[in-house]
Amino acid sequence: MGKWQRVKYQPVLPLGKDGRRVTGCKEHIALSRKAAGEGMVLIKNEKECLPLAGGARVALFGKGTIDYVKGGGGSGDVTVAYIRNLYEGMKIKEAEGKVSLLHELPEFYSREMKKQYQAGAVPGMTTEPELPAELLEKAKAFTDTAVVTVCRFSGEGWDRKCEINDEGYELFEDEKKQIELSAKIFENGDFCLTNSEAALIETVKENFANVIVVMNVGGMVDTTWFKDCDRISSVLMAWQGGMEGGLAMADVLCGDVNPSGKLVDTYAASLEDYPSTENFHESVHYVDYTEDIYVGYRYFETLPGAAEKVNYPFGYGLSYTDFDIRTIEAGERDGKIRLQVKVTNTGKRAGKEVVQVYYGAPQGKLGKPARALAAYAKTRLLQAGESQIMSLSFEISSMASYDDLGKVCMSAYVLEPGEYVFYVGNNVRDAGKIDYIYRINEVIVTEQLSRQGAPHKLSKRLLADGSYEELPVDEPTEEPGLIRQDKRKLEGYMPGAREQQMVSFMELKEAGRPQLLDVAEGKLTLDEFVSQLSDEDLIHLIGGQPNTGVANTFGMGNLPEYGVPNVMTADGPAGLRIVPECGVNTTAWPCATLLACTWDTQLVEEIGAAGAKEVKENNIGIWLTPAVNIHRSPLCGRNFEYYSEDPLVAGETGAAMVRGIQSMHVGASVKHFACNNKETNRKDSDSRVSERALREIYLKAFEIIVKKSDPYTIMSSYNLINGVQASENKEILTEILRGEWGYKGMVTTDWWTHGEHYRETKAGNDIKMANGYPKRVKEALEKGYITRAEIAVCAKRILEMILKID
Repeated sequence: MGKWQRVKYQPVLPLGKDGRRVTGCKEHIALSRKAAGEGMVLIKNEKECLPLAGGARVALFGKGTIDYVKGGGGSGDVTVAYIRNLYEGMKIKEAEGKVSLLHELPEFYSREMKKQYQAGAVPGMTTEPELPAELLEKAKAFTDTAVVTVCRFSGEGWDRKCEINDEGYELFEDEKKQIELSAKIFENGDFCLTNSEAALIETVKENFANVIVVMNVGGMVDTTWFKDCDRISSVLMAWQGGMEGGLAMADVLCGDVNPSGKLVDTYAASLEDYPSTENFHESVHYVDYTEDIYVGYRYFETLPGAAEKVNYPFGYGLSYTDFDIRTIEAGERDGKIRLQVKVTNTGKRAGKEVVQVYYGAPQGKLGKPARALAAYAKTRLLQAGESQIMSLSFEISSMASYDDLGKVCMSAYVLEPGEYVFYVGNNVRDAGKIDYIYRINEVIVTEQLSRQGAPHKLSKRLLADGSYEELPVDEPTEEPGLIRQDKRKLEGYMPGAREQQMVSFMELKEAGRPQLLDVAEGKLTLDEFVSQLSDEDLIHLIGGQPNTGVANTFGMGNLPEYGVPNVMTADGPAGLRIVPECGVNTTAWPCATLLACTWDTQLVEEIGAAGAKEVKENNIGIWLTPAVNIHRSPLCGRNFEYYSEDPLVAGETGAAMVRGIQSMHVGASVKHFACNNKETNRKDSDSRVSERALREIYLKAFEIIVKKSDPYTIMSSYNLINGVQASENKEILTEILRGEWGYKGMVTTDWWTHGEHYRETKAGNDIKMANGYPKRVKEALEKGYITRAEIAVCAKRILEMILKID
């Protein structure tokens, strides 16, 4: 197929073998099921209640048996041919002779959920029905083993346990609807059980000897109610497992899949134990990141008294077998710490293990987390008694800390003198200290940078000993420019279609306009091509373009007279999102949190490639995924779409996804750059964060992805970062992203930001989506607030991106 034939002419030609379509194909659905099983985390299994014994009689309790949530809402939703819930998965196992079910129970829940769906409810936003006494008695007579499923839905644009203080903030209609509905259904906040769920679980505990809990959730939830409860034997964090999640749950419960997932977040005893909770809802206009670098396990493993607040530590997860992890060699070579670790399956079942390496740096003048993840790797499937030697390594410079106050060396990454120790194991808490120590005698500056993205209004931050230090406060300034637009004119507008003058074919031929294909074929340089475009042409390029085909998130490019195709975009991240009315069913992959819990970058890369094939087959060139924001707080409503509290896990998982996507010459769009950790008032909320935490925690995953996978595009976030709209933040988008990291790709805004188009362009945000504001940019150009050169460099980067796409 020729260059851009798909994007220009829309031939939906199959990419599969023998002329079959790959979109929503059985191979991709099987891969989704496999990934779901790999990422589910068994966090409790007393009395070896799991796996279920062959032929076991099982009673399925809870609306979640039927009310399965495949993934989150908003951009994470996917149109699919079917969704398989736990009951449907267990029926397949029953047909295979592995379990026996009391069907009257799930049939009751099915009728109840049908009523609620018909009344307008969506999966996960339903109420737990009261269990009829006669059904309970039948279940008790049938078996002593009960499986209770709890489900949760999360979505874009609203947070969990929402609180809106009256500060003149007007809710959007969707926000208001979701907040009111959430408060009605989840009277204790959806982090905790509802009263009706708690009542059901108490009933089940009182009547059954073996109680298994399945959590169909998108992220962190309350775990205290089952952790120390001796009446609950087993708990499976099944997450939101995509379209085959119910069958994948059944695979794990029945032992067809040995769980090998590990937690990518710390599970504390209560919501209030997370340092981010205190000020999460302090204001709709800002969030103070006062916990600084002490996010997740960096807080709980470091701060005095915090360790005992943890129910389940970062990296934790059980298996149906046992493993011995032994470090056989460790040392430094060529600027890297290198380890050889032997993993032996000492149990009776085949299984996989994750080796995790942590370092502990000297506290020095800057203060450090007690432990930080340095490297990890997952074994192959090891048979009982089998061993595998794992080679792990990481740069010594990756242990450096950023000095943003000049305590050691201003605006530099430094390794402070002292002993650097290492821990190896299968979670942060149980990782054992090894004998090898790396010693530094004097300060080493690993990278000298300059002050960028520093806070103006963050007055204090947490230190390793639990005290706070004061930070300088000042007033941010803004360059002169046009009077800012009314924000109401920045919401939900469709891109305008550019008028094309009536012209004959002969006139076009005689005009001899350069074509972008000439650049692709090496007949013309891109600079030569751009130099022949008018100001109006350049301004047209830096705004979003109308939809074509099955796309519904608009396009980029679209200068047909110059042969520039209109390259379509599509939402992710849980699959190619095509609206139902198009009649195209795609594959729904497990949510991002689950994928990260696999700790298997090779598997994630495989999913990226498979998803990109579906994107490409439907004539779309840019897939708006992965989302790699940090799980700063359990309260963020969009955590299901993000990977982890740890920037290394988020970065490595995201980098694998990008590699897979771009192996198909489809552009990935890594989002949301950066500090998009709250959905309430997300377009105007200011994330106030220290420069150190910004660099070490919130930008780090993006840095890893840029340096390892070179994404075609990055998406800036809605929020402000230290008083400046992320999409207008030159220090972040140009000085750090391009100047320090060497990024050569293109930056897009998120859709309908509240940033000014021309200011975004000046900052290095190449295109405004979903639509541009050409008249505003032209006015700014005429008044000297922006130059043609600044517009041209953005247009050029858009064209460079288009040239990479087939």
